[in-house]
Amino acid sequence: MCGIVGLFIKNPEMEKDLGKHLSGMLIEMSERGPDSAGVAIYHDPVPAGSAKLTVLAPDEDYSWHELHDGLKHVFGDDAEVIHHRDQAVIKVAASPALAQNWIQESHPELRVNGAGEVIEIFKDKGSPADFIDNFGLEDYSGTHALGHTRMATESAITTEHSHPFSTGLDLCLVHNGSLSNHNRLRQELRKKGISFETDNDSEVAAGYLAWRMQEGDSLDEALQNGLKDLDGFYTFAVGTDDGFAVVVDPIGCKPAVMAETDDWAAMASEFRAIATLPGVENARIWEPVPTRIYSWHRG
Repeated sequence: MCGIVGLFIKNPEMEKDLGKHLSGMLIEMSERGPDSAGVAIYHDPVPAGSAKLTVLAPDEDYSWHELHDGLKHVFGDDAEVIHHRDQAVIKVAASPALAQNWIQESHPELRVNGAGEVIEIFKDKGSPADFIDNFGLEDYSGTHALGHTRMATESAITTEHSHPFSTGLDLCLVHNGSLSNHNRLRQELRKKGISFETDNDSEVAAGYLAWRMQEGDSLDEALQNGLKDLDGFYTFAVGTDDGFAVVVDPIGCKPAVMAETDDWAAMASEFRAIATLPGVENARIWEPVPTRIYSWHRG
């Protein structure tokens, strides 16, 4: 099962309502994924050369104050820690790679959900409605976002196993389906320097795309190569700092619907999620053709 949604705002006047529209789409996917929910939101970029990380703590009582003091000591007084329950957004005046390495070495108890200059990733166990309330999702602004509601079938119901998965800077993936060759690919990608934190097949797909883009592929090229190397049935929605893309495997057995107006472009596992968006009555609506890559980018 599982439900995935993606929303790309084309009209800047709508950016302030990104969270509200994304929340409405997630609610409609509750029956497809009642176990957990997660989002990747692209908004509020840090200055070039700085880093924004989203981290997951072992529990809600984590000492964020102690972490903040350590960050200021290493990266300067401008370091920020903005926490939401057991997760926090960290901003520092350093490269994302340097900041991520410091977190992993100095605070191994923290799990990095996502890193880059634009992306913020939040996810949690429980219903999509509770997730939206707990993280104040409706109040977020931004340019584009991906969301996922999960019905666990192949791994435990944990926050760590929830989508989205991110294995590259400002890159994330949500997935509906299953990969048959993820164990072999995980081993091969580890040899190429890609690290993984779960046994989820979706994280392998994200890692594969990160590796292809490190090798020089554009997002569209990475997805095209994935059609040859990722064996299984799937619908992928992938976010980057400047846009997002959707692709369905050659079999095309997982549901997906897409729509576009002058104001936005969207995808979802079911049309009822897209039906919540303003102006949908004037949208061009279609089902994605298997293996065809659909993408939207800034500029």
